[in-house]
Amino acid sequence: MPLRALFSASQSRGNSPRMRTSRRSSGGFIRSWTGAGLRGSAPIRPFALLLLVALTACASPRAADTGTYTNPVLDADFPDPTVIRAADGMYYAYATQGERDGAKVNIQVARSRDLAEWERIGDALPAKPRWASETQDFWAPHVSEHGGTYYLYYSAKPDAAVRDTTRGLCLAVATGSRPEGPFVDRGEPLQCGPGFVNIDPMAFDDPRTGRRLLYWGSGFGPIKVQELAPDRVSFAAGSRPVDLVHPVPTADSTDYQRLVEGAWVTYRAPYYYLFYSGDNCCGPRAHYAAMVARSRSATGPFETLAQATGAPSSVILERGGHWTAPGHNSVIRDARGDDWIVYHAVDVRRPRSRPTDDVNTRRVMLIDRLVWTDGWPRVDRGPSTEPRARPRTR
Repeated sequence: MPLRALFSASQSRGNSPRMRTSRRSSGGFIRSWTGAGLRGSAPIRPFALLLLVALTACASPRAADTGTYTNPVLDADFPDPTVIRAADGMYYAYATQGERDGAKVNIQVARSRDLAEWERIGDALPAKPRWASETQDFWAPHVSEHGGTYYLYYSAKPDAAVRDTTRGLCLAVATGSRPEGPFVDRGEPLQCGPGFVNIDPMAFDDPRTGRRLLYWGSGFGPIKVQELAPDRVSFAAGSRPVDLVHPVPTADSTDYQRLVEGAWVTYRAPYYYLFYSGDNCCGPRAHYAAMVARSRSATGPFETLAQATGAPSSVILERGGHWTAPGHNSVIRDARGDDWIVYHAVDVRRPRSRPTDDVNTRRVMLIDRLVWTDGWPRVDRGPSTEPRARPRTR
């Protein structure tokens, strides 16, 4: 989730990311054809040579599929990342508001061909909604596509909260025709409430029942789910929220489940897996990790990893190496069928974007492979610091 410490003030987030490009020369490859294995043969005509090179290149895996990556895959402040693969075959990542080249970005968006090399491409929500035109709190987006329309679910601080401090953030929906946007808000919030209870939305279509569902929650309350209407921009008539995972009331500062948020749901038969994070995303007291629960129904009841196995906690990803406060993840599957967890974390060697920022506020984007053991996901030695094999994208 975004910086709770800055809930009542506008925030500045992020720098321009480093842009990494590479280009391979084919000169050495051509020389190997012309100099080896063809002695005594008739000279190769230029056209035949080009044809041989083209055919061989087509038969070989792409470099992006056979190479490695090293975290972070996006080295800029890019909190609460959600990743989808769009109809154009590209991967799109969306994040909480930020700043680029000195300008505010309401909803950050980046694009990639391979999940390992990312390009930031602008603002997915360039025009603020009319009900939040005076504020600058646009948090934790999720995007899904149905019937050629893209739906952007997010949270925002309403203008009414500027004058009435008892009012908190709202759930919101915007739509667009392209994955990068621009998305246009529906004109009114989906739901509002106190503090930061109504944040971190995630839309999910139940593959078994066809029901359209929205998960959300934080603010020391439970993670909830409620059915969406067929229009996907309102709740279904007569539906009510169902509580799924509750925070643990404890004074133990080492317990990550003192606060729960950042829901992400995926189905892997016969279970639905609910990933969530807690307890303090960022700032001087950053203490954050990703956890998991599962159920045989998308609407629960969910049993946490700790409840099901007797483990001391439900954590699958926590501080390691030079990474601290990892969490608020999404999950994406590559062409080989491997699942990848996409999340933010703070590099302790560079914990802020500017010298004047609070420590542990520069949250960059990482990926690591998920492995499944005894019916539960585990992060493969993450957060990783060394080069790893890239996701397969074809």
